[in-house]
Amino acid sequence: MIKLDIINEVVSKTGITKTKAEMAVETVFESMKKALGHGDRIELRGFGVFNVKPRKTGIGRNPRTGAEVPFHRARRFDSSQARNCRFCNKHPLTFSRVP
Repeated sequence: MIKLDIINEVVSKTGITKTKAEMAVETVFESMKKALGHGDRIELRGFGVFNVKPRKTGIGRNPRTGAEVPFHRARRFDSSQARNCRFCNKHPLTFSRVP
């Protein structure tokens, strides 16, 4: 699914114009980018948590050019258990432990 698919889904579910749906989706994504840029945590109940965690400074390499690229922070997404269960075709409120 790409951003256009999300915009089309908003249009079909709400009945608003495509321009307004695009503006709404862009606003949500820009707000999320801004929050993550400031190091804030974004928690969407039933979906997951987005956050930026500091990690050791290191040097990576661009696979195409071989140039060294420094890195300082890692973006991370942790999905919720309810969301994981829905993808496993289980009841969304049933959580089983794996031994």
